[in-house]
Amino acid sequence: MNRREPVNGREPVNGREPVNGRLPVNGREPVNGRLPVNGREPVNGRLPVNGRGSVNRRLPVGRSVSVGGREPAEGGVPVEGGVTMRVRRVRAGLKGWGGVGAMAALCALALSFVLLLPWTTRSPGDGSTGRAGQGVAAGTQAADADCTDPEKRTPTPSSADGPTIAAIKARTGEKRKLIVGVDQNSYRWGYRDPNNTGAELEGFDIDLVHRIAQDILGDPNAVQFKAIPTNQRIPAIQEGRVDMVVRTMTISCTRLADVAFSAPYFKTGQQVLAPKSSTIKGYDDTLAKKKVCTATGSTANTKLVDDKKAGKIASSVVIAAPVPNQLDCLVRLQLGEVDAVVTDGALAASQAAQDPTVELKGAPFTTEYYGVAMKKNATDLVRRVNQILVEYRASGWQASYDKWLSATLGSDATKSKPPAPQYLSTS
Repeated sequence: MNRREPVNGREPVNGREPVNGRLPVNGREPVNGRLPVNGREPVNGRLPVNGRGSVNRRLPVGRSVSVGGREPAEGGVPVEGGVTMRVRRVRAGLKGWGGVGAMAALCALALSFVLLLPWTTRSPGDGSTGRAGQGVAAGTQAADADCTDPEKRTPTPSSADGPTIAAIKARTGEKRKLIVGVDQNSYRWGYRDPNNTGAELEGFDIDLVHRIAQDILGDPNAVQFKAIPTNQRIPAIQEGRVDMVVRTMTISCTRLADVAFSAPYFKTGQQVLAPKSSTIKGYDDTLAKKKVCTATGSTANTKLVDDKKAGKIASSVVIAAPVPNQLDCLVRLQLGEVDAVVTDGALAASQAAQDPTVELKGAPFTTEYYGVAMKKNATDLVRRVNQILVEYRASGWQASYDKWLSATLGSDATKSKPPAPQYLSTS
């Protein structure tokens, strides 16, 4: 047998020599020092995504997205790729993401997480109603057959410290932070602007998080953000991975069975997002024979499924397999894999601002409210957040709205004011 000598200390594989110190994979040579993935060659040093060529744009270091409904270890992606950082002040400037290129870049980035990050065990379910982890003691909120106005089922405000707040304040050193589940890919709500040099999360939801941290810990930047996908919002709370979730999360009767909510801080409604050239007119018969995308565990998905079963929309509407994150729907729409997206109008408007080829179709067909979600037994924290919201509505909410949302949602009085809270009585 003709044995070849090692090259740079590496043995040949199947009779093939290493290239630049790298061994072939399945008989394929590395390209520019990069190994093939699933038999596909890198393009200009970048890996293909789902069988498609690499994108022409990279997001700054520290970007991260969920893949296939799963998250990196410990149920979230801390800022700066796993290193807790002290979040600096939100920048005043606001610039766009650059449309389609930035959206497709997320796909390439998602692949890197498949290759590099371990997965944690997840409980079954879609994240909207599942009871992951250990049982949770009942709080002051509960879902029942009489629940018709879930946004009104929250305890009265209080500035008092209780056991949950005391535990947060007892954290020391670099761990003395509020741990908050957020979205880092929702333009103008919770995102990183790739046009900025810093890595700060910013947006309307992020402003509220800073205000809560200021009140509880005396420092608006004492926050550890954890990026979580839509379908992991409730499990992240129940399993204690976060203290709260501030992530365009609709208050619903179903969700009140699993988590507690603050009073609402934003009013919105479901709408349809589709290409401007589409024949779709809204949430009506023009959706017939169209493929529609929603996020797993979202109220949009629940509404679409229920309405199709009840015959309220055409039976020929194709409900695509739900995706982990709402932004994934926009990517699928841009790739032509679906015909429309159903989501909160507030989110859809921000997505339309990212891509000039799509637009909102028709008027909102539901009324929904965003709230801060917390553990069911964390009544002291819920009441404290409600007190913070009382003060935030009076000073802070409007400035944040004008900065982040008025450009896409408008500045008229019906859209640019916080919803008035209503509370349950608290003994």
